[in-house]
Amino acid sequence: MNRNNWIGSVLLVALVIIIGLGLAAWKYESFQGEQAASANQPEPMESVTVAVARAIDHRPSTTSIGTVLALRSITLKNELAGTVREVRLTPGQIVEAGTLLVALDVSVEHADLRAQEAQVALAKTVLNRRQNLSQELATTQEEVDRARADLDVAQAQIARTKAIIAKKTIRAPFRARVGMADVHPGQYLDEGTLLTTLQGVGEAVHVDFAVPQHVAEGLRVGETVEVLATGHAPTIMAKIVAIDARVDPTTRNAMVRARIEGTKVPAPGASVRVRVPVGPLRNVVAIPVSALRKGPGGDQVFVIAPGHDGRTRVQSRSVESSTMFGDEIVILSGLTVGEQVAALGSFKLRDGILVTITDPSSNRSQDHRQSATP
Repeated sequence: MNRNNWIGSVLLVALVIIIGLGLAAWKYESFQGEQAASANQPEPMESVTVAVARAIDHRPSTTSIGTVLALRSITLKNELAGTVREVRLTPGQIVEAGTLLVALDVSVEHADLRAQEAQVALAKTVLNRRQNLSQELATTQEEVDRARADLDVAQAQIARTKAIIAKKTIRAPFRARVGMADVHPGQYLDEGTLLTTLQGVGEAVHVDFAVPQHVAEGLRVGETVEVLATGHAPTIMAKIVAIDARVDPTTRNAMVRARIEGTKVPAPGASVRVRVPVGPLRNVVAIPVSALRKGPGGDQVFVIAPGHDGRTRVQSRSVESSTMFGDEIVILSGLTVGEQVAALGSFKLRDGILVTITDPSSNRSQDHRQSATP
Protein backbone atom coordinates (compact mmCIF):
# COMPACT_ATOMS: atom_id res chain seq x y z
CA MET A 1 0.00 0.00 0.00
CA ASN A 2 1.47 3.37 -0.96
CA ARG A 3 1.46 6.40 1.26
CA ASN A 4 -1.43 8.19 -0.54
CA ASN A 5 -3.83 5.24 -0.14
CA TRP A 6 -3.02 4.97 3.55
CA ILE A 7 -3.74 8.67 4.12
CA GLY A 8 -7.08 8.31 2.27
CA SER A 9 -8.16 5.40 4.43
CA VAL A 10 -7.33 7.30 7.59
CA LEU A 11 -9.26 10.33 6.42
CA LEU A 12 -12.30 8.14 5.56
CA VAL A 13 -12.32 6.48 8.99
CA ALA A 14 -11.98 9.84 10.68
CA LEU A 15 -14.92 11.19 8.65
CA VAL A 16 -17.11 8.25 9.67
CA ILE A 17 -16.23 8.74 13.33
CA ILE A 18 -17.00 12.46 13.15
CA ILE A 19 -20.38 11.80 11.53
CA GLY A 20 -21.24 9.14 14.17
CA LEU A 21 -20.33 11.50 17.00
CA GLY A 22 -22.48 14.20 15.44
CA LEU A 23 -25.51 11.90 15.15
CA ALA A 24 -25.07 10.73 18.76
CA ALA A 25 -24.91 14.31 19.98
CA TRP A 26 -28.03 15.23 18.01
CA LYS A 27 -29.93 12.19 19.35
CA TYR A 28 -28.92 13.00 22.93
CA GLU A 29 -30.08 16.59 22.59
CA SER A 30 -33.44 15.40 21.14
CA PHE A 31 -33.93 12.95 24.03
CA GLN A 32 -33.15 15.62 26.57
CA GLY A 33 -35.63 17.94 24.88
CA GLU A 34 -38.36 15.29 24.96
CA GLN A 35 -37.74 14.62 28.65
CA ALA A 36 -37.93 18.31 29.42
CA ALA A 37 -41.17 18.63 27.46
CA SER A 38 -42.56 15.56 29.19
CA ALA A 39 -41.65 16.93 32.59
CA ASN A 40 -43.46 20.16 31.84
CA GLN A 41 -46.62 18.38 30.53
CA PRO A 42 -49.39 17.97 33.17
CA GLU A 43 -50.33 14.43 34.34
CA PRO A 44 -53.58 13.02 32.84
CA MET A 45 -56.62 13.40 35.09
CA GLU A 46 -60.14 11.93 34.92
CA SER A 47 -63.36 13.31 36.40
CA VAL A 48 -65.50 10.96 38.51
CA THR A 49 -68.26 11.11 41.07
CA VAL A 50 -67.74 9.51 44.45
CA ALA A 51 -69.96 7.10 46.37
CA VAL A 52 -69.51 6.05 49.98
CA ALA A 53 -69.90 2.38 50.85
CA ARG A 54 -72.78 2.03 53.32
CA ALA A 55 -73.79 -0.80 55.63
CA ILE A 56 -77.08 -2.63 55.11
CA ASP A 57 -78.73 -5.78 56.43
CA HIS A 58 -78.92 -8.28 53.60
CA ARG A 59 -80.17 -11.82 53.26
CA PRO A 60 -79.06 -13.83 50.20
CA SER A 61 -81.86 -14.98 47.94
CA THR A 62 -82.61 -17.27 45.04
CA THR A 63 -85.23 -16.95 42.32
CA SER A 64 -87.88 -19.51 41.43
CA ILE A 65 -90.72 -19.60 38.91
CA GLY A 66 -94.16 -19.79 40.49
CA THR A 67 -97.75 -20.21 39.36
CA VAL A 68 -100.62 -18.10 40.68
CA LEU A 69 -103.59 -20.12 41.93
CA ALA A 70 -107.02 -18.98 43.06
CA LEU A 71 -107.89 -19.83 46.65
CA ARG A 72 -110.88 -21.77 45.28
CA SER A 73 -110.94 -23.25 41.80
CA ILE A 74 -113.26 -25.96 40.48
CA THR A 75 -114.21 -27.72 37.27
CA LEU A 76 -118.00 -27.47 37.06
CA LYS A 77 -119.84 -30.66 35.99
CA ASN A 78 -123.45 -31.85 36.20
CA GLU A 79 -124.22 -34.65 38.64
CA LEU A 80 -127.38 -35.84 36.87
CA ALA A 81 -128.19 -36.35 33.19
CA GLY A 82 -130.80 -34.16 31.53
CA THR A 83 -131.73 -31.67 28.85
CA VAL A 84 -130.51 -28.08 29.19
CA ARG A 85 -133.35 -25.62 29.73
CA GLU A 86 -131.43 -22.42 30.56
CA VAL A 87 -127.77 -21.31 30.31
CA ARG A 88 -126.21 -18.28 32.01
CA LEU A 89 -122.52 -18.94 31.40
CA THR A 90 -120.72 -15.83 30.16
CA PRO A 91 -116.94 -16.38 29.90
CA GLY A 92 -115.03 -13.88 32.01
CA GLN A 93 -118.08 -12.77 33.98
CA ILE A 94 -117.85 -12.56 37.76
CA VAL A 95 -120.80 -14.24 39.46
CA GLU A 96 -121.81 -14.17 43.08
CA ALA A 97 -122.37 -17.25 45.23
CA GLY A 98 -125.78 -18.82 44.47
CA THR A 99 -126.06 -17.36 40.98
CA LEU A 100 -127.90 -19.66 38.53
CA LEU A 101 -125.50 -20.94 35.87
CA VAL A 102 -127.18 -23.91 34.15
CA ALA A 103 -130.73 -25.23 34.62
CA LEU A 104 -131.75 -28.67 33.33
CA ASP A 105 -135.33 -29.61 32.48
CA VAL A 106 -137.17 -30.59 35.70
CA SER A 107 -140.76 -30.71 34.45
CA VAL A 108 -141.08 -34.41 35.35
CA GLU A 109 -139.70 -33.78 38.82
CA HIS A 110 -142.16 -30.92 39.38
CA ALA A 111 -145.04 -33.22 38.40
CA ASP A 112 -143.76 -35.87 40.80
CA LEU A 113 -143.48 -33.20 43.48
CA ARG A 114 -147.14 -32.22 43.12
CA ALA A 115 -148.22 -35.86 43.37
CA GLN A 116 -146.07 -36.39 46.45
CA GLU A 117 -147.45 -33.27 48.11
CA ALA A 118 -150.94 -34.72 47.59
CA GLN A 119 -149.77 -37.97 49.19
CA VAL A 120 -148.45 -36.02 52.18
CA ALA A 121 -151.80 -34.23 52.58
CA LEU A 122 -153.65 -37.54 52.48
CA ALA A 123 -151.19 -39.16 54.91
CA LYS A 124 -151.70 -36.30 57.35
CA THR A 125 -155.49 -36.69 57.15
CA VAL A 126 -155.30 -40.44 57.73
CA LEU A 127 -152.94 -39.99 60.66
CA ASN A 128 -155.20 -37.43 62.31
CA ARG A 129 -158.17 -39.71 61.86
CA ARG A 130 -156.33 -42.69 63.35
CA GLN A 131 -155.19 -40.62 66.30
CA ASN A 132 -158.76 -39.49 67.02
CA LEU A 133 -160.07 -43.07 66.78
CA SER A 134 -157.25 -44.21 69.06
CA GLN A 135 -158.43 -41.84 71.75
CA GLU A 136 -161.93 -43.42 71.52
CA LEU A 137 -160.33 -46.89 71.53
CA ALA A 138 -161.82 -47.51 68.07
CA THR A 139 -158.47 -48.43 66.44
CA THR A 140 -155.22 -50.05 67.40
CA GLN A 141 -151.87 -48.40 68.07
CA GLU A 142 -150.40 -50.40 65.17
CA GLU A 143 -152.68 -48.64 62.69
CA VAL A 144 -151.69 -45.26 64.15
CA ASP A 145 -147.99 -46.14 63.76
CA ARG A 146 -148.55 -47.31 60.18
CA ALA A 147 -150.29 -44.03 59.31
CA ARG A 148 -147.41 -42.05 60.82
CA ALA A 149 -144.88 -44.12 58.80
CA ASP A 150 -146.86 -43.48 55.59
CA LEU A 151 -146.64 -39.74 56.30
CA ASP A 152 -142.88 -39.95 56.89
CA VAL A 153 -142.37 -41.87 53.62
CA ALA A 154 -144.40 -39.31 51.65
CA GLN A 155 -142.41 -36.42 53.15
CA ALA A 156 -139.13 -38.20 52.34
CA GLN A 157 -140.25 -38.58 48.74
CA ILE A 158 -140.81 -34.82 48.57
CA ALA A 159 -137.34 -34.17 50.01
CA ARG A 160 -135.82 -36.55 47.45
CA THR A 161 -137.58 -34.86 44.53
CA LYS A 162 -136.53 -31.41 45.73
CA ALA A 163 -132.93 -32.63 45.98
CA ILE A 164 -133.07 -33.86 42.38
CA ILE A 165 -134.44 -30.49 41.26
CA ALA A 166 -131.62 -28.73 43.16
CA LYS A 167 -128.98 -30.97 41.53
CA LYS A 168 -130.40 -30.16 38.10
CA THR A 169 -130.30 -26.45 38.90
CA ILE A 170 -126.55 -25.70 38.93
CA ARG A 171 -125.52 -22.59 40.85
CA ALA A 172 -122.19 -20.90 41.65
CA PRO A 173 -120.86 -22.29 44.94
CA PHE A 174 -118.82 -19.13 45.61
CA ARG A 175 -117.93 -15.77 44.08
CA ALA A 176 -115.98 -16.65 40.97
CA ARG A 177 -115.00 -15.79 37.43
CA VAL A 178 -116.58 -17.97 34.74
CA GLY A 179 -114.29 -19.75 32.29
CA MET A 180 -114.91 -20.87 28.71
CA ALA A 181 -118.19 -22.72 28.15
CA ASP A 182 -119.86 -24.62 25.29
CA VAL A 183 -123.33 -25.42 26.64
CA HIS A 184 -126.58 -24.53 24.85
CA PRO A 185 -130.33 -24.80 25.59
CA GLY A 186 -131.82 -28.06 24.31
CA GLN A 187 -128.51 -29.91 24.60
CA TYR A 188 -128.63 -33.28 26.35
CA LEU A 189 -125.95 -33.73 28.96
CA ASP A 190 -124.74 -37.05 30.30
CA GLU A 191 -123.66 -37.30 33.90
CA GLY A 192 -120.30 -35.64 34.56
CA THR A 193 -120.25 -33.46 31.44
CA LEU A 194 -117.75 -30.58 31.69
CA LEU A 195 -119.66 -27.30 31.78
CA THR A 196 -116.99 -24.71 32.60
CA THR A 197 -114.34 -23.77 35.17
CA LEU A 198 -114.78 -21.38 38.06
CA GLN A 199 -111.87 -19.40 39.48
CA GLY A 200 -112.53 -17.86 42.88
CA VAL A 201 -112.40 -14.08 42.95
CA GLY A 202 -111.27 -12.30 46.08
CA GLU A 203 -108.54 -10.21 47.62
CA ALA A 204 -106.07 -13.08 47.93
CA VAL A 205 -104.38 -15.75 45.76
CA HIS A 206 -101.85 -18.51 46.28
CA VAL A 207 -98.47 -18.81 44.57
CA ASP A 208 -96.95 -22.29 44.29
CA PHE A 209 -93.23 -22.56 43.50
CA ALA A 210 -90.46 -25.14 43.80
CA VAL A 211 -87.16 -24.63 45.61
CA PRO A 212 -84.13 -26.92 46.15
CA GLN A 213 -84.21 -29.18 49.16
CA HIS A 214 -81.57 -27.24 51.11
CA VAL A 215 -83.48 -23.99 50.55
CA ALA A 216 -86.77 -25.50 51.70
CA GLU A 217 -85.14 -26.70 54.91
CA GLY A 218 -84.32 -23.09 55.83
CA LEU A 219 -87.82 -21.72 55.16
CA ARG A 220 -90.55 -21.37 57.78
CA VAL A 221 -94.29 -20.80 57.59
CA GLY A 222 -94.97 -17.09 58.04
CA GLU A 223 -91.77 -15.91 56.31
CA THR A 224 -92.05 -13.36 53.53
CA VAL A 225 -91.06 -13.80 49.88
CA GLU A 226 -91.10 -11.32 47.00
CA VAL A 227 -93.28 -11.96 43.97
CA LEU A 228 -92.36 -10.23 40.72
CA ALA A 229 -95.03 -10.26 38.03
CA THR A 230 -94.24 -9.76 34.35
CA GLY A 231 -93.71 -6.32 32.89
CA HIS A 232 -93.09 -3.30 35.11
CA ALA A 233 -95.49 -4.32 37.87
CA PRO A 234 -94.23 -3.50 41.37
CA THR A 235 -92.89 -6.19 43.68
CA ILE A 236 -95.60 -7.91 45.73
CA MET A 237 -94.96 -9.32 49.17
CA ALA A 238 -96.31 -12.80 49.92
CA LYS A 239 -96.33 -14.86 53.09
CA ILE A 240 -95.46 -18.56 53.13
CA VAL A 241 -98.46 -20.61 54.31
CA ALA A 242 -97.33 -24.19 53.58
CA ILE A 243 -94.19 -26.19 52.77
CA ASP A 244 -94.62 -29.64 51.26
CA ALA A 245 -93.17 -32.41 53.39
CA ARG A 246 -92.24 -34.39 50.27
CA VAL A 247 -89.15 -33.87 48.14
CA ASP A 248 -89.31 -34.79 44.47
CA PRO A 249 -86.92 -37.74 44.01
CA THR A 250 -86.04 -36.62 40.46
CA THR A 251 -85.44 -32.89 40.89
CA ARG A 252 -84.76 -32.86 44.66
CA ASN A 253 -87.11 -29.88 44.89
CA ALA A 254 -89.88 -29.20 47.39
CA MET A 255 -93.07 -27.26 46.71
CA VAL A 256 -93.82 -24.13 48.71
CA ARG A 257 -97.08 -22.20 48.82
CA ALA A 258 -97.30 -18.48 49.59
CA ARG A 259 -100.34 -16.25 49.95
CA ILE A 260 -100.76 -12.81 48.38
CA GLU A 261 -103.35 -10.47 49.82
CA GLY A 262 -104.51 -7.16 48.43
CA THR A 263 -106.76 -5.59 45.85
CA LYS A 264 -104.23 -5.89 43.00
CA VAL A 265 -103.18 -9.52 42.73
CA PRO A 266 -101.96 -11.44 39.64
CA ALA A 267 -104.56 -13.37 37.70
CA PRO A 268 -104.87 -17.10 38.50
CA GLY A 269 -102.72 -19.17 36.16
CA ALA A 270 -100.16 -16.41 35.64
CA SER A 271 -96.45 -17.19 35.80
CA VAL A 272 -94.42 -15.09 38.24
CA ARG A 273 -90.88 -14.94 39.58
CA VAL A 274 -90.47 -15.52 43.30
CA ARG A 275 -87.43 -14.23 45.20
CA VAL A 276 -86.83 -16.61 48.10
CA PRO A 277 -84.51 -15.78 51.04
CA VAL A 278 -81.61 -18.17 51.62
CA GLY A 279 -79.54 -18.33 54.80
CA PRO A 280 -79.35 -15.89 57.73
CA LEU A 281 -79.44 -12.10 57.68
CA ARG A 282 -75.98 -10.56 57.20
CA ASN A 283 -74.50 -7.09 57.58
CA VAL A 284 -72.93 -6.21 54.22
CA VAL A 285 -71.83 -3.21 52.16
CA ALA A 286 -73.83 -1.57 49.38
CA ILE A 287 -72.52 0.68 46.60
CA PRO A 288 -74.03 2.06 43.37
CA VAL A 289 -74.09 -0.33 40.44
CA SER A 290 -72.09 2.16 38.36
CA ALA A 291 -69.12 1.75 40.74
CA LEU A 292 -68.69 -1.97 40.04
CA ARG A 293 -66.49 -3.00 37.10
CA LYS A 294 -66.57 -6.55 35.76
CA GLY A 295 -63.62 -8.06 33.95
CA PRO A 296 -61.77 -11.31 33.17
CA GLY A 297 -60.16 -11.21 36.59
CA GLY A 298 -63.47 -10.82 38.42
CA ASP A 299 -65.33 -7.88 39.96
CA GLN A 300 -63.44 -4.81 41.06
CA VAL A 301 -63.95 -1.25 42.26
CA PHE A 302 -61.72 1.84 42.21
CA VAL A 303 -61.13 3.12 45.73
CA ILE A 304 -60.44 6.84 46.15
CA ALA A 305 -57.30 7.44 48.24
CA PRO A 306 -54.37 9.93 48.41
CA GLY A 307 -51.26 8.86 46.52
CA HIS A 308 -47.60 9.17 47.63
CA ASP A 309 -47.59 12.71 46.34
CA GLY A 310 -50.70 13.58 48.38
CA ARG A 311 -52.90 13.95 45.30
CA THR A 312 -56.22 12.13 44.87
CA ARG A 313 -55.80 8.87 42.97
CA VAL A 314 -57.65 5.57 42.54
CA GLN A 315 -56.54 2.09 43.43
CA SER A 316 -58.26 -0.96 41.94
CA ARG A 317 -59.50 -3.56 44.41
CA SER A 318 -61.10 -6.97 43.84
CA VAL A 319 -64.47 -7.50 45.54
CA GLU A 320 -67.13 -10.19 45.80
CA SER A 321 -70.53 -8.93 44.63
CA SER A 322 -74.00 -10.37 45.16
CA THR A 323 -77.52 -9.35 44.22
CA MET A 324 -78.81 -6.01 42.99
CA PHE A 325 -81.63 -4.03 44.55
CA GLY A 326 -82.68 -0.88 42.75
CA ASP A 327 -79.62 1.15 41.71
CA GLU A 328 -77.31 -0.50 44.25
CA ILE A 329 -75.45 -3.80 44.48
CA VAL A 330 -74.40 -5.83 47.50
CA ILE A 331 -70.67 -6.30 48.17
CA LEU A 332 -69.99 -9.34 50.34
CA SER A 333 -66.24 -8.84 50.78
CA GLY A 334 -63.35 -6.61 49.70
CA LEU A 335 -64.80 -3.28 50.83
CA THR A 336 -65.47 -1.72 54.22
CA VAL A 337 -68.12 0.73 55.34
CA GLY A 338 -67.17 4.37 54.79
CA GLU A 339 -64.66 3.84 51.99
CA GLN A 340 -65.05 6.04 48.94
CA VAL A 341 -65.29 4.51 45.48
CA ALA A 342 -65.49 5.99 42.01
CA ALA A 343 -69.05 5.80 40.67
CA LEU A 344 -69.98 7.66 37.48
CA GLY A 345 -66.96 7.72 35.18
CA SER A 346 -65.30 4.64 36.66
CA PHE A 347 -65.30 2.91 33.26
CA LYS A 348 -62.43 5.14 32.04
CA LEU A 349 -60.13 4.63 35.03
CA ARG A 350 -56.98 2.59 35.47
CA ASP A 351 -54.96 1.74 38.54
CA GLY A 352 -53.12 4.75 40.07
CA ILE A 353 -54.58 7.40 37.78
CA LEU A 354 -55.11 10.92 39.07
CA VAL A 355 -58.79 11.89 39.48
CA THR A 356 -60.83 14.96 40.21
CA ILE A 357 -64.13 14.63 42.03
CA THR A 358 -67.22 16.24 40.52
CA ASP A 359 -70.67 16.89 41.94
CA PRO A 360 -73.16 14.34 40.55
CA SER A 361 -75.97 16.92 40.66
CA SER A 362 -74.05 19.18 38.29
CA ASN A 363 -73.58 16.26 35.90
CA ARG A 364 -77.29 15.58 35.93
CA SER A 365 -78.05 19.23 35.30
CA GLN A 366 -75.61 19.29 32.40
CA ASP A 367 -77.07 16.11 30.95
CA HIS A 368 -80.56 17.63 31.27
CA ARG A 369 -79.47 20.79 29.45
CA GLN A 370 -77.85 18.78 26.69
CA SER A 371 -80.94 16.62 26.23
CA ALA A 372 -83.13 19.72 26.11
CA THR A 373 -80.99 21.34 23.39
CA PRO A 374 -82.63 20.80 19.94
